[in-house]
Amino acid sequence: MPALAEHSGISTLSGTPKDIQAQLARSQAERVLVMTFEHIQPPMFDTLAENFTHVAASMLDVLHERHERQSLERLAQALVPHAPPSPRLLKEAAMLVRARRAVLESGDWLTAADIAQLAGFSTRNPSAQPNKWKKQGLIFAIHHNGVDYFPGYGLDSHANFRPLKALSDIIKVFAGHKDGWGMAYWFLGVNSFLGGKRPQDLLASNPERVMAAAQDEIQEIAHG
Repeated sequence: MPALAEHSGISTLSGTPKDIQAQLARSQAERVLVMTFEHIQPPMFDTLAENFTHVAASMLDVLHERHERQSLERLAQALVPHAPPSPRLLKEAAMLVRARRAVLESGDWLTAADIAQLAGFSTRNPSAQPNKWKKQGLIFAIHHNGVDYFPGYGLDSHANFRPLKALSDIIKVFAGHKDGWGMAYWFLGVNSFLGGKRPQDLLASNPERVMAAAQDEIQEIAHG
């Protein structure tokens, strides 16, 4: 695997030990900082490698200005955890990555601009009405990379894409128990209370059953 990034004399390499050995054999670098991972999921590893690249590049000017040998040590300490992450933590992180990816790839999410276009709102300030709905508890959103995304299944296509009444009732049930991402996971997941169907698929056609499933979910949370 080639270097991920090269910035004024700093290269960031990523790959298996065999990949890195081959790259280092061709390198003329004076010093090398290495981070190894015994067990890590590929998506998590790619994210860490990308973040490492950005952090190393952003600190380059500081390293050149100070010309201090201790700067490299401080950089390593800033990038490496105080203690190795536990297998449980790594497993939970990998599960979270998979869950969020499933939500984002489900194709059920709209930006405020998307909603403004569908509902016929002014495009001068497209986030105004969706944000008002969110503040009033009429709809929820997930926040990803600085952008709010709203569930398309929570809008009524027969009423100019306004929020379904049932959605606000379910949001009230989950208040204090699930945030936006938590509700997104629940609506997307297959639900045994609903006979193996997903809540988001029944929200418009059978809101009473979805409400009952939400109340059952809260009871299970309350009883641990």
